[in-house]
Amino acid sequence: MSVSYRDIAAELRQQIIEGRYQPGEKLPMLTELQEQYRAGYQTVRSAIALLEQEGLVVAIRRRGTIVRERPERRRVTRSRQVYRDEIGYYFDPTAQGWVAVQTPAVRWGTVPVDLAPVLGVDVGAEVLMRARVMGDPETKKAKQLATSYLPADIAQGTQLAERDTGPGGIYDRLEEMGHGPLEWTESVSARMPSPEEAQVLGLPADVGVPLLRVVRVTTSPSGRVVEVNDTVMSAEEFEIGYSISRSPSAQLTKDGNESA
Repeated sequence: MSVSYRDIAAELRQQIIEGRYQPGEKLPMLTELQEQYRAGYQTVRSAIALLEQEGLVVAIRRRGTIVRERPERRRVTRSRQVYRDEIGYYFDPTAQGWVAVQTPAVRWGTVPVDLAPVLGVDVGAEVLMRARVMGDPETKKAKQLATSYLPADIAQGTQLAERDTGPGGIYDRLEEMGHGPLEWTESVSARMPSPEEAQVLGLPADVGVPLLRVVRVTTSPSGRVVEVNDTVMSAEEFEIGYSISRSPSAQLTKDGNESA
């Protein structure tokens, strides 16, 4: 059975995500990839073109295909809140009623290379991964993909690694284990979806719809990162909104003017 360009792209993409090819490093030459995958030139070229569209690599003349370096992000912080209902903590009132529309996946794997330093683990280190496809309970349409990554030394041999973590989910279990009260920070960015993500979320195949990416970091009072949650959703369907309040420096004076 011949290999498709999507199969080649999927394997190379995973290697980039796991850090086997670091930013600035060169992928094998097209002729080497042809030999490795026993595929034709056009098949290999299409795989590289797909990775280029996703923003993972860039083709540089006379140098080859280079893993794209990402600029350091500057964070703009805006206030948010964490809520709780009878099920447990949640962060977005819009998504409160969503449910898992596919069987959640719980496995040991490798954290994406850009999240390894956030989680405080080495690139390639084994971590617990809990992935869910969340969506509308009536239509079963997927709305977001959410994956939690937990350090092995925290999750190994605990209910955190079970398919059913019990009432309150992983956050209640973490607090019961002495890591609470938990605190959260998050950042919002954007990226292009993989073909698999586009298929699950029902994104149009012929239009480049980007994903909103929300990375939420959970810390204990000691400052230890105990979980990183990576959530993506269609940027065509959703936008991130926050309420804005006045700081003391922007209060009005009695005469209606802004304070100096």
